[in-house]
Amino acid sequence: MTTIHTFIFNPFQENTYLIADETGECIIIDPGCYFDEEKSALIDFLKKNEYKLTKIINTHCHVDHILGNAFLVKNYNIPVEASKGDEFLIDNAVEHGKLFGFEVEQPPCITHYLEEPGEIIFGNTLLKVINVPGHSPGHIALFCEKEKFVITGDTLFSGSIGRTDLPGGNYDILMDSITSKILPLGDDVIVYPGHGPSTSIEKEKKTNPFLMY
Repeated sequence: MTTIHTFIFNPFQENTYLIADETGECIIIDPGCYFDEEKSALIDFLKKNEYKLTKIINTHCHVDHILGNAFLVKNYNIPVEASKGDEFLIDNAVEHGKLFGFEVEQPPCITHYLEEPGEIIFGNTLLKVINVPGHSPGHIALFCEKEKFVITGDTLFSGSIGRTDLPGGNYDILMDSITSKILPLGDDVIVYPGHGPSTSIEKEKKTNPFLMY
């Protein structure tokens, strides 16, 4: 049984997810911790629960989702896994951070490239990698078929969709990713987005203005 812990970090109010299971192993998805108190909160939580952090996963590599990568790699010596399609965003993270007023420590390189139909395995948990470009060229979603949840990053939100006006963004590609890759996962699947509250595929089909045809 997995447990999903949500932390809201940095001025962009980005959702960082820590997912653990009964083995005590865990992963962190999109570590956006930027301020010292945010970093301390994450480490204290790991220590308090005696979790073993095994890897960092990035759904995509926009700067607000990778602010904590360097910090966690330094402290835990763990790999970073993401899509090769977003590698250019890591390469340019320091400059991108300046545009938004962030002093960004250069994030470490991607250790392992994720691509559909890949899998992420930790403890007794398996997440399927789904390619969902559009918000960024290498954006991925992470689907737990057994427990019916999907981490969508900045692809699908409660009542909205990801922006497409950033480098590499494309509205038509994003909409195709949502309609052909995420919605077919099933109405009962819970959606954990990169910003804002969780939702469900059923709710978004019925109420999301971008998906009501």
